[in-house]
Amino acid sequence: MKWVLRLLGVVVLLVVAAAVSVLFLPAERVAKIAAEQVRGITGRDVQITGDVSLTLWPVLGARVDGLEVGNADWASEGPMLTAANAAIGVDAMALLGGDIRITNIEAESPTIRLEQKADGRASWQFTDASGTAQIETETSPDQPARSVSIERLQVTDATLIYDAEGSDLISYSGVDLSLDWPARSGPAEIAATLRPTANPVEVAATIDGFAGFITGETQMLRASIDTQAGAIGFDGRASTAGAVAGDLTVKTADTGAFLQALGLPGADLPPDLGRSIDLSTALTLTPDRQLALRDLVAGLGANRITGAADIALGGVPHVNAQLDVGDLDLSGGDASNSDGSSGGGGGTATSGWPKDPIDASGLAAFNGDIALTARSIDLGQFNLGVTRALLRNENSRMVFELREVAAYGGGLTGEVVINNRSGLSVGGELAASAIQMQPLLTDAAALDRLTGQGDARLSFLGSGNSVDAIMKSLSGDGSVQIGQGTILGIDLDRLMRSGDTSPGTTVFDSLGGTWTIAGGVLSNRDLLLQLANYRASGDGVVGLGNQTVDYTVTPVALRANSGQGVSIPVRFVGPWSDVSIRPDVEAALKAEADAKVDELEQKAKDKIGERLGISGEEGQSVEDAVKDRLLRKLFD
Repeated sequence: MKWVLRLLGVVVLLVVAAAVSVLFLPAERVAKIAAEQVRGITGRDVQITGDVSLTLWPVLGARVDGLEVGNADWASEGPMLTAANAAIGVDAMALLGGDIRITNIEAESPTIRLEQKADGRASWQFTDASGTAQIETETSPDQPARSVSIERLQVTDATLIYDAEGSDLISYSGVDLSLDWPARSGPAEIAATLRPTANPVEVAATIDGFAGFITGETQMLRASIDTQAGAIGFDGRASTAGAVAGDLTVKTADTGAFLQALGLPGADLPPDLGRSIDLSTALTLTPDRQLALRDLVAGLGANRITGAADIALGGVPHVNAQLDVGDLDLSGGDASNSDGSSGGGGGTATSGWPKDPIDASGLAAFNGDIALTARSIDLGQFNLGVTRALLRNENSRMVFELREVAAYGGGLTGEVVINNRSGLSVGGELAASAIQMQPLLTDAAALDRLTGQGDARLSFLGSGNSVDAIMKSLSGDGSVQIGQGTILGIDLDRLMRSGDTSPGTTVFDSLGGTWTIAGGVLSNRDLLLQLANYRASGDGVVGLGNQTVDYTVTPVALRANSGQGVSIPVRFVGPWSDVSIRPDVEAALKAEADAKVDELEQKAKDKIGERLGISGEEGQSVEDAVKDRLLRKLFD
């Protein structure tokens, strides 16, 4: 029993001596121990540049007035962390047992700089290429690493800088950050508050196996970003090397406000094209910043998009995507207002094209190809059916290739180009087959008096920063050929037979013509309309820019006047919103007078020839017959 008591006394004395020796360690020595362990965990140089004071309660530790943690060897913009005031605490009893248990790290107003290269290297990676932690210390480089844990990290009023090669610099001030890691083999809870605007942004994450995570292992990660206007959630796996895989969700009540809350430029998006978002997708991100989205479902108000995408990040993103938009409603993006305030000088929506400036800067947001399929597309002014299209964008020039478009009872092919490289311009070449003309012309120009099925071709080019400017600058050409159809509002047959100008319907067998466009004005000179007993030609202009028409159709009664025909021109004139149709009496009288003059002149010539006894050969005029007779007399 005496020996047992003596042994217990020796143990107590050793413990007391060890505790006293720890308590009387110089503050600089305690700080050096902690700094060495941080250096061992990160593999980065740790410098204490200011005064050091020892703390005894509630934990053994040191407070320093200047702390600096170095960055990666390849980083060029300064240390990874600098702090004017920091505190580090260690568990003395764990230290005596050979373990390093850092109970707390505190930093006030530090600057944390994170850098990433385009090849995937990141300054927060604390492992070598094989994934083995670099935790050797200067004093014992060949000994196995001690067990290390950090129970709590607390950072207040920090400046956080993220510098990714090829992307804009991201900087946040007033950041609060905390790390709770009670068990070295267990998970870590991370929370942060960012203040890019007056409303704070809350960031939370749970990382399983945090000890392995900081040495480069892939671990389970659950994270969220919450603002007053929306939230982002992630549940999957990630590593400090930049590898991420899991399920991503994005929900916003107001996307513009959500972006502003994150310190990004806001966006005034259409109601059903991103103003609110409910998105879910399976996400994969590789260390070289290749992003893959699968099983994508995005609710954008009334619109819903599904599909997949591959995106190369770094600089301007390059996108390769296949999207199904279902019944796509883009009518909310129509710049015209119901009260016509964006139009011309009138007071109705049809008084002119919208003059609001068009913001086409979004064309510079990405490059790449997007294959698009839809059951229907409502463009506000035009309505399309089943659509297959390919959108190609390169350096602010977007080509919308229409591979298959069901429209107005027929089909539409061609391409439309939107170019914003040096000012906005819009152009294209379109070909339509078996198109119902009445709904097309109603949507295009509010003209609903022509019915029939036909084929058409159109090429066009316009430029300007508003719809009004583009329409007034249009140039191009085209043609149309329509089979049997009708003209509503006038009965040419009744007009020609009785002069009745009351409303009616004209049924025609065919209609065709070509046109040119210059300065926003469409000109046509060869319109030909065929009816059973009549033929009509057309000549005039349509002001596409000013929304006006001045066009004359001249019908000819083929069986009247002994087969010579009788014509009464009909003039269509006025704004598109109120086109008047009236017979052109002046032109009719002039044409009739010209015909009478020609008839009288011919009768006079025939009478003179009869009196002189001159008869010309078939096809020979009276004048030529007189000349021939005089010549014969001279040379006979």
